[in-house]
Amino acid sequence: MEDVLIECSPGISGDMLLGAFYDLGVPKKVIEQPLIDLGLKDLYQLEFKESKSCSIRGIKAKVENIDHRPIKRTWRSIKELILNSHLEDKLKKIIYEVFESLAIAEGKVHGIKSEDVHFHEIGAIDSLVDVIGACAALNYLNPKKVYCNEPMLGKGFVQTEHGKLSVPPPAVIELIRQKNIKVLSSRDSIEGELSTPTGIALLANLVNYLELPPKYSINSYGVGIGNLKFSFPNLVRVYKITSFEDSSINEQINPKCEEISVQEAWIDDQTPEDISNFVEKLRIEGACDVSYQAINMKKNRIGFSIQAIVPIEKKEFFRRLWFDYSNTIGVRERTQYRWILLRRRGECSTTFGNIKVKQTLKPDGSITMKPENDEVLRLKLKHKISTYEIRKIIKESSKKFKAFENWK
Repeated sequence: MEDVLIECSPGISGDMLLGAFYDLGVPKKVIEQPLIDLGLKDLYQLEFKESKSCSIRGIKAKVENIDHRPIKRTWRSIKELILNSHLEDKLKKIIYEVFESLAIAEGKVHGIKSEDVHFHEIGAIDSLVDVIGACAALNYLNPKKVYCNEPMLGKGFVQTEHGKLSVPPPAVIELIRQKNIKVLSSRDSIEGELSTPTGIALLANLVNYLELPPKYSINSYGVGIGNLKFSFPNLVRVYKITSFEDSSINEQINPKCEEISVQEAWIDDQTPEDISNFVEKLRIEGACDVSYQAINMKKNRIGFSIQAIVPIEKKEFFRRLWFDYSNTIGVRERTQYRWILLRRRGECSTTFGNIKVKQTLKPDGSITMKPENDEVLRLKLKHKISTYEIRKIIKESSKKFKAFENWK
């Protein structure tokens, strides 16, 4: 089974992604069938045209609204349309998740419940076609994994039904925050909206890995052309690839050995509050781990034994922190080695929604997954059930995993 790689060059929008899928070979019938099934066929006309951007060819997707009634769709009405349809369950779920993330983002931006969100640009027929068509195209390709590079957002202003908004629009900012998406700074201060709310919502929900695979070969590709004109090509490429991530993992030593510095001191002339603040400072600055305990010291005074494991390349930096933020007049330091398993942070879909997790790669190739403790505590307080039950539900309902980083 092939993988899919989406290349934002430099940003992403729904119509550009749709054009790229068509250019890749996804039939127009596949893109339009779910729109027909949802009863939208008489509201639009979809056309794919050969186009160029700075002499680079591709396909431009154009949606014409042929229903001129002033309809402003709500998330509630779109949700009912999707859930009451006879679409394939997998496709229905993808479409639902994209629109739900948009509704949550818009609700947060406007300070209202997501159910009450009135979609304007997002609820317009062209955006419905872009989202549903792109989801149908990816469902048709049925890739094993979907990769994407970090998009750029642009700057300036864009005209919307809410009036003139700065770029990136508020919904884009909220989607990026919610989904923990890394974006690239605009090196050339590009004027214009490079990534739209629809494009970011599709990226956030369809992509498994927000980074390029370590090694891959390109089997075929399609190019989608955007409407904005820049001094550089404005396009999105979608590749069918064969990735070699698994083999690259196997080539790494697991567990791997790394050099660390262990720094420690005993302190008997600082308050517990000061010690607590100092320990937190060490953690904030990037210590691998810090431990401390009360001990009996000279003259029967109660003191603290503090030990910090720090990256070897930052040992001098941390050495200064001891003298700047604690009362110690001496620090013991030694270089050691430790063996660690490869791990990576990411996000997993569960009954509770998307939660942050950490995967660990065992020496035998098996992968274990553990929810971050902050997430468990948050869910425990929200749902008022035990930690055991939270972990059990997460384990039983875990599905799609999205990595935030490579194995390291």
